[in-house]
Amino acid sequence: MNSENHGLGSPIWTEEQDPNEMEYGANTDIAPDVPEELESQPEEADDVSNNRKKNKPSGGLKAEILSWIQILLTAAAIAFVLNTFIIANSKVPSGSMENTIMTNDRVIGSRLTYRFSAPQQGDIAIFRFPDDESIYYVKRVIGLPGDTIDIRNGKVYKNGSQTPLDEPYLKEEMFPEEDMHFEVPDDCYFMMGDNRNFSYDARYWENTFVHRDKIIAKVLFRYWPLNQIGTIK
Repeated sequence: MNSENHGLGSPIWTEEQDPNEMEYGANTDIAPDVPEELESQPEEADDVSNNRKKNKPSGGLKAEILSWIQILLTAAAIAFVLNTFIIANSKVPSGSMENTIMTNDRVIGSRLTYRFSAPQQGDIAIFRFPDDESIYYVKRVIGLPGDTIDIRNGKVYKNGSQTPLDEPYLKEEMFPEEDMHFEVPDDCYFMMGDNRNFSYDARYWENTFVHRDKIIAKVLFRYWPLNQIGTIK
């Protein structure tokens, strides 16, 4: 009986052997119940597309637009705070402050300086022009509240002194004019340009003096042109 069965090719196994091992081989890498063609079958194109859609971050273009809007709003808020409470940015369109500040120079002033201290003689300040407060001027502080200013023979004298002010920042000597006398009211300032011969300043304004609350900032820094970047005194 045994020899007949063996001759017919029927599998022979012992109790210690698994019939599947006899049929497929003990070292096979493929499970008996998984056909090879299914194991190696490539993923369908539709399945790949669906998987990509599942893994794609939600939001897409809309989220990106919202992100940029947030960035722009934040930048605008920062710029508003800086320009309203901390700095003043000004372009000087004329030569009245040459050679300290040249025509078309761009300067930055500190608003905080005059929130904590009063303007001092010699400061360069940004202020509202007394004859038209919609216009901003940049001039040098010459007279403080209570000062008297006399201009004689192209020189500036302060508080009755017989010695003229030392003004090394002037572009050139002033042309002699008729004598002028000014008495600076309380809480006001007398302003002049460094280029005295070509400066439309307090000597000629209808409203001669600048009120303290119209002074915006102390000029500290020039940022344009690039080859002239630096502090201003």
